[in-house]
This record gives sequence, C-alpha cells and structure tokens, in this order.
Amino acid sequence: MASLFTFVLSLLLVAQCCWCLTSPKKTYIVHMKQNNKPSIYPTHTDWYTANLQSLTTDSDPLLYSYTHAYNGFAASLAEDQAQELLRSEDVLGVYEETVYQLHTTRTPQFLGLERETGLWEGHTAQDLNQASHDVIVGVLDTGVWPESPSFTDAGMPEIPARWRGECETGPDFSPSVCNKKLIGARSFSRGFHMASGVGSREKEPASARDRDGHGTHTASTAAGSHVGNASLLGYASGTARGMAPTARVAVYKVCWTDGCFASDILAGMDHAIQDGVDVLSLSLGGGSAPYFRDTIAVGAFAAVARGIFVSCSAGNSGPEKASLANVAPWIMTVGAGTLDRDFPAFAVLGNKKRYSGVSLYSGTGMGTEPVGLVYNKGLNQSGSVCMPGSLDPSLVRGKVVVCDRGINARVEKGKVVRDAGGVGMILANTEASGEELVADSHLLPAVAVGRIVGDQIRKYASSDPNPTAVLGFRGTVLNVRPSPVVAAFSSRGPNMVTRQILKPDVIGPGVNILAGWSEAIGPSGLSDDTRKTQFNIMSGTSMSCPHISGLAALLKAAHPEWSPSAIKSALMTTAYVHDNTKSPLRDAAGGAFSTPWAHGAGHVNPHRALSPGLVYDASTSDYIKFLCSLDYTPNHIQLIVKRHAVNCTRKFSDPGQLNYPSFSILFGAKRVVRYTRTLTNVGEAGSIYDVTVDAPSTVEVRVKPARLVFGKVGERRRYTVTFVSKKSGGNSGKYGFGSIMWSNAQHQVRSPVAFSWTLL
Repeated sequence: MASLFTFVLSLLLVAQCCWCLTSPKKTYIVHMKQNNKPSIYPTHTDWYTANLQSLTTDSDPLLYSYTHAYNGFAASLAEDQAQELLRSEDVLGVYEETVYQLHTTRTPQFLGLERETGLWEGHTAQDLNQASHDVIVGVLDTGVWPESPSFTDAGMPEIPARWRGECETGPDFSPSVCNKKLIGARSFSRGFHMASGVGSREKEPASARDRDGHGTHTASTAAGSHVGNASLLGYASGTARGMAPTARVAVYKVCWTDGCFASDILAGMDHAIQDGVDVLSLSLGGGSAPYFRDTIAVGAFAAVARGIFVSCSAGNSGPEKASLANVAPWIMTVGAGTLDRDFPAFAVLGNKKRYSGVSLYSGTGMGTEPVGLVYNKGLNQSGSVCMPGSLDPSLVRGKVVVCDRGINARVEKGKVVRDAGGVGMILANTEASGEELVADSHLLPAVAVGRIVGDQIRKYASSDPNPTAVLGFRGTVLNVRPSPVVAAFSSRGPNMVTRQILKPDVIGPGVNILAGWSEAIGPSGLSDDTRKTQFNIMSGTSMSCPHISGLAALLKAAHPEWSPSAIKSALMTTAYVHDNTKSPLRDAAGGAFSTPWAHGAGHVNPHRALSPGLVYDASTSDYIKFLCSLDYTPNHIQLIVKRHAVNCTRKFSDPGQLNYPSFSILFGAKRVVRYTRTLTNVGEAGSIYDVTVDAPSTVEVRVKPARLVFGKVGERRRYTVTFVSKKSGGNSGKYGFGSIMWSNAQHQVRSPVAFSWTLL
C-alpha cells in the first residue's frame, strides 16, 4: 500500500511539474515601491531582476524596466508567479497588460495657418517657424516611413543640443535615414512579441519602419514639412504640410498588427520623456478605466509633470454616449470634425434619380452605361453588409452591389464585391452612422451615401423588377458648407471615469485628411492593394489628435514658459462653436446641433489660441489634489504620481474643483454645486474682463465677482460659480448645456458647461 501511495504521489508531482512547464505566460506590469530598493543593488533594474530570479528559472523574463513613466517593470510570467510576486512587501500592484487600438492638405488653410499676418501678436509667421525649430514632437504609433517627403530637413538648423534620443538600427531601418527633421526613431515590441508568439518576430521585425501607414500619417499631420504637388492619386492636390512644419519629429513605434500593448506603450513613453520631447501625440486608446489602470493616463502624468504636453484621440466609438477614451484631466482629449473640402461622387439609378455621395476611387470607372443593381443577394445573412464570403457570385457578377456600412471595414466591402464579380458598390449608411460621409480609396468604383439616401436606394433595389445604376466621380471641391460638422464616429461624453470633468476637450479636423503615407502598403490598407502613393486620405480621431499636437508645438514655440495645462486652456477657451454658415456646430450623426459632450469646448482656432488673454493653469500638486478627491487608495494614487509625495490632507472636496477650463455639473441628490476657478493673465497689463453666462432655464448660475481686474501680466484672479438646479432629477430632461465667458474688447475666454441630473 505504501509503495502504491508513493507511486501515485510521484505521478501527482510529475503532473504538477508538467502543469508548471506548460502554464501559459503573459505579460504583467509590476508596480514597485521605489524607496524599498536595498542599497546592495546598483540600479532599480538589478533589483527587479533579483525579484524575478526568485520566481522563475527563465533566462530573461524581464521585458522592460521603466524609469520615468512608471515605477516598476514589465515581465513575462505565469499567473501563479504573478500572484506570488504580488505577495511581496516591495510590490504595490501586479496588472495583466491591456491592449490598445489605433483610432483610425487642406487643414492648414482651414485652420487659418497659411495667413502671413496676425498669427502671433507682435511677430511674423517666420518668427514662429524659427521658434518652432526648438520644439520636438514625439509620436507613439506604428512607426514612420522615413523616406516620405514630409520628413525632408531642407533649411533646418542643427538638432537642439538637449536632444537625447536616437535612431535605432533595425533589419529594414538604417539610422542614416534620420535627419534634422526626423531626429528620432525607436521601436518597442517585446510586449507584442510575447503575446503573439515566436512567429511574430519573422512577420514583424523589431524596427521603427512603418508598414501600416497610420504612424507616417499622424507624424506628418503634426509636424510634416511643406511638400508641393501632394495628392492621393489626384485627389486633394496642393501643398501638404503639418501643423508645425518646422518642428522636429521623434517617432516611437509601439503599435503592431495585433494592436498596441500596454508594456510597449509605457516603454515608448518612458524613452520619449527621457529623450526630451516637448509634445507627445498618441492616436490610440482603449475603453474607460480608473486612471491607475490606464497605462496612457499613468505615462501621461509623468510626462505632464515634466512639462510635456500630451494629446490623445478621444476614440471612434461615436455617436454612442459615454464612449470616450483617454479622459484623464492632464491629457488633451481630441474629437473629430469635418473640413470644408469634399470628394463628391454620384449614383444615377434606373428610375432617373441621381443621388450624391463621396469617393476617392481613382481608377478608370465603370463607363456611362447602367448595369444591374442588387442588394442583400448573399449566401448567408451577412450579405447585406458584404462580409467576406457572404455574396453569391451568380447573383452579383457584373452588377453594382449595395452594401450596408458596419461590422467590417468600408474598403474591405468593396474587395468582397470585386471578388464575387461585382463591378461597383454603393456603400450605404445605416442609422448608426447617419448622414456622415467618409471617403475611401476603393479598389473598384464605389460611392458612399448617407442613411436617408441609402434607404431610398435599398428600397429601389429591393422593389424594382429590373434595378440598374451607374456611378460617377467628380474629384475635389472646396469651401463646403456647413463646416466643420462633428463627425458621427467621434466618441462622446459624458466622461464616465470622472463625471465632474467635461470631455472631450476640443475637436479638430479628422475627416478625409491628406497626409504622408507608407509605401509598404496601398492606400486602402488591404494586403492585395498594389498601388503606391506618398500621401493618403484617412479619417478618425487618430487624424484630429496630431492636429492638436502640432498646434500645441506652435504654442510651445511662441510661449516656452507656458505649462501643458496653460497650452490646453488656450486651445480650449478660444475654440469656436459656430460653423462657416454662422450656425451652431452640427452633429453628422443626426444633423441636429452638437453639444459639448460631442465637441467639448468647440473647434480649435490657432490664431486666437496664440493670444488667449487668460488661461486656467494647473500644477502637478493640483492634479494630486484631484486624485485625492477620488475614491482611490494611497497606493493607487502613488502608482500614478510616482516620485511625487502624496499628501491627501489637502484635497479637493469635489473633483470638479480642479482648475479646469470647462465645467461638468452633476447635481444628483444635490441642488447646489459651487466651484472656484483661478485665471492667469497672459495678455496685456491692466486688463479688465466681464462675465457673460449662458445656461438652460432649469439652472440659475451666479458668478462672483462678475468683473476681474488684472494689473500685471502673470497676475492671478479667482472667481466662484454657484450653480443652482431649479428642478429635481425626476423632472423631464436629464441634461443641459451652457457656457461661462470672460471677455473684453480684445479677448473672449469661453468655458463650456454641461449639466446632468442623472448618471446618463
């Protein structure tokens, strides 16, 4: 019996050992107590390595050791090893890494940046360009195509001596391709390769080269050089340039085929801070999470604490409410709007009706003879949205196919139609995307139409015994009215992480944006698109974010002493809320007027932002007081603020007390909400400002004092706002909007206000 027991026990031990060997490894981000490092370890990395060696015999489980963006490291661990690490007195937290996704030229003229006068008071555009030479924009994305003409360094002076970054050698990337414009290029792939397996290293080598196109597009939008005769296959022709065309660019590749991994993002931010960037631009994100679980928010805090402005995309999950990403108050959260440029196309049906749409199709077309039109002629239920393998070739061959927008990529639908033998496509919006039209570089003749037109075409194709259509394309048109319009895809508030902080902050151009492109992939982004182009037209808050990053670089050049929060305030309080028809901004999702939950403070206005008059400034200690007002543990706050001391004896009584350039009032059980704000004079000495309040009839707003007098430049003045609800939460209407504006003859300093009586 004893021998049998020993045999069974040995089998159990072997089984347990085998389980240990086959237990799947994952990437964990470990938050360490920095001050606990024993003196016997020369560096924190040595200390981290020793902690890991006590857990595993793996040769090198350490993926990254973070210095600036995070107190801790990333490592490849089994779940039981992560749990054991968590029990250590030196460890504050262990978090399984998250995966973020990309939030996938006319704009300088549209934003007024081509004007030679009045841009920066007392200075010329040449002065601003000269000052911009010292500003470095760091872009975390899919890398860069360094040969793009958007990164030429003609006429640029020597690289600032303070720059500590480098251009890393890769299998397909030589440091020699960098120059005085593109001054840095690094890649961070250990988290991606850990999650994606061994084969990912052959599929995507560790290199800063952009094989996706997204990173080249965003980097050139922020700070691309002037390039004449730029276009996408003839569309949007003209001179392309970034928002800060004489600023420097440093690229950090943190996004790969499977997404953007938190450990890689943190490593990229860590190096960007160390390298010496002035602006960080991240056109990527995930869902909402507490700030201590949000990798981008944690890294951004470290950057902002060092004077680096951080701009992030709001996300492409609109028009759903509460769909925002990147909502930390120290981050500039950017939504998307349209330009006054369009790419019209049309469809003429057999009933003689002509419907307008948009397209970037650049081929030979389908001629002038009508062909058959079909809708929902598929092999399965997904035929209406033209999913791969869903169309019946015998029914669509030689015809134009109507495809509902949604689920799969817009350009992929055209490929599905082409592969099934179709000769053209009408991409019809559904209720989710409303009347918003996004142009794409399709592989076959294709026209995108809005929901109302789409419904009429669907009805015709389904009811007429012999439906036909012919498609046509009209190129590029300018001065479209109304514009801007808030993009339907742009993510919306309210901010569900902290309801008392209004997000997004602003909107910028994000629909049909022309910028640099990678020649490793065609303009449609599809693997079998063999076309090559140096520029591409894309849409998304990914495109609006680098616009604001580049504008922040201009403000940094003009006002190097301004803090990141002062730059944010200048961009927010000078934003406009009326389109080029003088009407309030509209929402593409339904055509009604937009609200601050969609457009924040409004659409950016660079001219006014360079001279805002007053700014709402906030320091690192203010952000710590804000964090202390949340229901976070001291360890959670320490994770975010890192080396800064956490003392919550002085905290805000309410998160909305943060000196923010906007207001979000959550009444709930309270009928009265009172906030104090401080304004700093960055305009003229002896300035006097009077207040104007706009509020719904259900709210009384009292501002004291109603006049602010600033004797000197740099002087600060406080005011208190009392918001009184005239109704209970049970009354009709769950939310409303207004504004508070301080103004004189030279400046208007406007703050949007959102009022809520319920959580949604």
